[in-house]
Amino acid sequence: MFGTTLVLALRSIARHKLRSFLTILGIIIGVGAVVTMVTLGKATTAAVQQNISALGANVLQIRPGQGFGRGGGGPQPPPFKQDDVDAIARQVAGITAVAPQVSSAATAIYEGANWSTTINGTTSAFLTVQPWPLTSGRYWTAAEEGAGKAVCLIGNTVRQNLFHGGGAAGTRMRIGAITCTVVGTLNTRGQGGFGDQDDVVVMPIKTVQRRFTGTPDIRLMLVGVDPAYSSPAIQSAITDLLRERRHIQGGRDDDFNIFDTAQIRDTLTSTTTLLTRIVAAVAAISLVVGGIGIMNIMLVSVTERTREIGIRLAIGAVAAEVLLQFLVEAVALSCLGGLIGLLIAQGVILVLTPLMQVPWTFDLRINIIAFAISAVIGVVFGYFPASRAAALNPIDALRHE
Repeated sequence: MFGTTLVLALRSIARHKLRSFLTILGIIIGVGAVVTMVTLGKATTAAVQQNISALGANVLQIRPGQGFGRGGGGPQPPPFKQDDVDAIARQVAGITAVAPQVSSAATAIYEGANWSTTINGTTSAFLTVQPWPLTSGRYWTAAEEGAGKAVCLIGNTVRQNLFHGGGAAGTRMRIGAITCTVVGTLNTRGQGGFGDQDDVVVMPIKTVQRRFTGTPDIRLMLVGVDPAYSSPAIQSAITDLLRERRHIQGGRDDDFNIFDTAQIRDTLTSTTTLLTRIVAAVAAISLVVGGIGIMNIMLVSVTERTREIGIRLAIGAVAAEVLLQFLVEAVALSCLGGLIGLLIAQGVILVLTPLMQVPWTFDLRINIIAFAISAVIGVVFGYFPASRAAALNPIDALRHE
């Protein structure tokens, strides 16, 4: 019986193709919008997590000042010294490594090609805090680091622009006023944090301090946190230690800031998730509008087919069969709209993900939920017209013109 009822429902839909399409348009828009918004929201969240992770997992960044600048327009806060790095590594429990870092802008030159890039000076502890695999070559040795040798690791962007994608390890290139031996090339990291992570030349910190900055000052410390320890407790211990070393008395504000990548990642993730839910909820309103459209057209269909209903009831059909026929028709319309909406959503997602520079993902769960909701809408909004058709008196229905 159900098979016959389904065939009748599909025939009725096929008889009025344009009207059927306009009826399910609200469902198409609703399902498509919800799936698109949720999928893109999750992709954006994944991209945010990836970008923050590029700064390092379980990493604290410590800078002078109350923010990324001097903060409050006051005098420049004093920089850190190597003694501060050693004190944190020695006196604070739960730390895997502390890597000081200094930066300078310079032009790298190789066989007539030149590229303006960032020079980062650091120690081998940097590779403990932020592991960065090599594509070729080696890391510098402890002897080279201690002596401040002119050796360097280059990022993929620098390699592409200077060496045109060819081998760079073992070659010598000019950076600013010095000649540097490229001992290794770094693996691709991509975009993360505040720019291209691969547009960098990494050198021993003593080399950069002597040849580029001309000062032993340190403007950034990267602190690796042992996951077994509480990050807030470690931050508190570092704050107390630095306040003591920088002679900050009483209620005076800190003249340094600690940036926790894990907290920022969690905050941004929760924010994007909340925004995704809000946008999806707004888009879901069109599903309700689509359901109302289905109910309206089904009521019109009941009126148009009153005589047909009367004939069916007169020749022995029971009210439950009539109710099932119209209910199946409403659900079929709604499911058809849901299916078209899913297909359109996937097309839109494929177009938008490259433009938004977020990873494409297929979320089976949200697609199933959206399709199930479209079916439920067909049941909910189709039941009233179906029950109205089933409640018709056969004699009155046969008299209907």
